[in-house]
Amino acid sequence: MTWAPDPEAFVRDLEAKPSMLRALAATLEADPWEAVRGLGRVVILGMGSSRFAAVPVAARMRAHGIDAVAEYASTTIPQPGGPGTLAVGVSAGGATAETVHALERHRRAGSTTIAVTNSAGGPLAEIAEHHLPMLAGEEGGAVACRSFQHTLVLLLAWQDLQVAVAATRHAAEATEDLLTRRDAWLPVAVEELGATGRQFLLAPDARSSSAAQGALMFREGPRSHAVACETGDWLHVDVYLTKPLDYRALLFAGSRFDGEVLRWLDERGGRVIAVGADAAGAVETVRYRHDGDEIVALLTETLVAELVAAALWRLA
Repeated sequence: MTWAPDPEAFVRDLEAKPSMLRALAATLEADPWEAVRGLGRVVILGMGSSRFAAVPVAARMRAHGIDAVAEYASTTIPQPGGPGTLAVGVSAGGATAETVHALERHRRAGSTTIAVTNSAGGPLAEIAEHHLPMLAGEEGGAVACRSFQHTLVLLLAWQDLQVAVAATRHAAEATEDLLTRRDAWLPVAVEELGATGRQFLLAPDARSSSAAQGALMFREGPRSHAVACETGDWLHVDVYLTKPLDYRALLFAGSRFDGEVLRWLDERGGRVIAVGADAAGAVETVRYRHDGDEIVALLTETLVAELVAAALWRLA
């Protein structure tokens, strides 16, 4: 995918999310994974947004007894492949060199291979035995925003198709809600998170992709210095930055460690925009439909970071 500095097209991509999600949910009435179910282990390969999406879904698979791992396609210590292994290569453009190489290695080893891409052609789909289209449409802003969201949906469908379909429809409603009401919450979020040129994003482990993808949106669009951290781990690694810096955080709420994080930030004058649940001391809390459902939150909440990043990108 060629990067093009077009924040207006990026916003249009975001505004199309609800309709694209509903269209995706309709296609999931037929199991997209039917041809490759029944294998003993799953290895999901990707880079950037593709890997971000895979990490929490692989964790959910493991919690349900599925032998699953999300792996950097560039790793030099790869998971072994072979019969009984499903290797899933994820690439929005279908041509990520590292992912193509990793999936090719798995096919040579005898793994069953499937390419999850947003394009019908491309080297990844050519190498794989099966192809699963993301159906995210053309992203005119050249930023993998809908592709990221659709990747989450499709990977969740491996674990539980019915849950994925219902969550996708609810995520369309939640996304629409955030977009419709953006004039009410976005100005404060932009002012707070854009004040220093640095953004710190926190999310619980079950939704680690939200912080990672959100930080990438700030780096990729307005080219801000944005950092992602798991909420519990924040207390061990990023808390030290709250003393010397004017610390501005976007907190994707829901971790049992939220309270302790907020206490530290309050004591050191940090500023917090909270998403998805009320948070004591937050400058602003952004709520949306169905935000009590963790899977809906996983599919929806990055839109807050994306819209703030788009606004800052327009000002850059």
